[in-house]
Amino acid sequence: MIIWICVAVLLLSFAMTGLLRRYALARSLIDVPNERSSHSIPTPRGGGVSIVVTFLLAVPALASVGLASESSAIAYLGAGVLVSILGFADDHGHIAARWRLLGHFVAAGWALFWLGGLAPLATPWGQIDLGWSGAGLALVYLVWVLNLYNFMDGIDGLASAEAIFVCAGACLIYGVTGHTELIGYPLVMCTAVAGFLIWNFPPAKIFMGDAGSGFLGLIIGALALQGAWSNSAFLWSWLILLGVFVVDATWTLLHRLLRGDKVYQAHRSHAYQFASRHYVSHRTVTMGVVVINVCWLLPIAAWAAFNPAYGIAGLALAYAPLCLLAYRFKAGSRE
Repeated sequence: MIIWICVAVLLLSFAMTGLLRRYALARSLIDVPNERSSHSIPTPRGGGVSIVVTFLLAVPALASVGLASESSAIAYLGAGVLVSILGFADDHGHIAARWRLLGHFVAAGWALFWLGGLAPLATPWGQIDLGWSGAGLALVYLVWVLNLYNFMDGIDGLASAEAIFVCAGACLIYGVTGHTELIGYPLVMCTAVAGFLIWNFPPAKIFMGDAGSGFLGLIIGALALQGAWSNSAFLWSWLILLGVFVVDATWTLLHRLLRGDKVYQAHRSHAYQFASRHYVSHRTVTMGVVVINVCWLLPIAAWAAFNPAYGIAGLALAYAPLCLLAYRFKAGSRE
């Protein structure tokens, strides 16, 4: 049944992205290059709506065949609809940053409530339950992952390829550790994004837009929290798989904060953006990230899943060279 659901999601996502491209062209929803852009050709935007719609349609289907719990379905449907509506409205006009952020916290809070909050963390000193402080930390974490995914969606194919890798990597780890009951959501997300990536692979024929990138960030962040309730080590595994995006976005934000920049203003000073200009190729950078993910982050994430007490050590090991890359490509620096 899961195979048929995924096939339907893939085909629907591909077809819907094509229709959204026609809609964007007809409504002049075009990303026109400016001094803060990483692309040089006017390109339709908003194609990420296909990811949102196909994933959310699959949620009740997964629940109906016993591949998802009722509480998790409510979490993803409610939070996903809210954050995608905010992104869709922002793609079509403009919503003040403070109202977007408020909506993000509401959506994250909804997901957190239905998923049960933050599971006890696996550490070298045993399981640590952070209680209410953990819930607050998890709320900030979800909002940050939502926004960092938006920040990192700046060159062709990168955000899509990252989502497919992270979710496929999680499926692999769930499979080898015997937690196949958790595979449903990330596998469906893989196929929903794959249908869109056919249109978004460099050179992109359509961009994801805020509706898609924010949705991906929130759902991926929530999937990590859900997995941690089955095995506390899975939270470390998800964070390791997300390493490229977490390090680049966080390093860039901190650098700009320390310099006194207005962090809510658009810019192109992430490491991946400097790299795309250095290599004069979106495809080179996107494929380079895929290689880092598969050859470096995936093995460490799998190791952390089997060694929960050392998950923090695995996280530090995984992030160390990524920090060096962020420094090498001057993440956060002014051009």
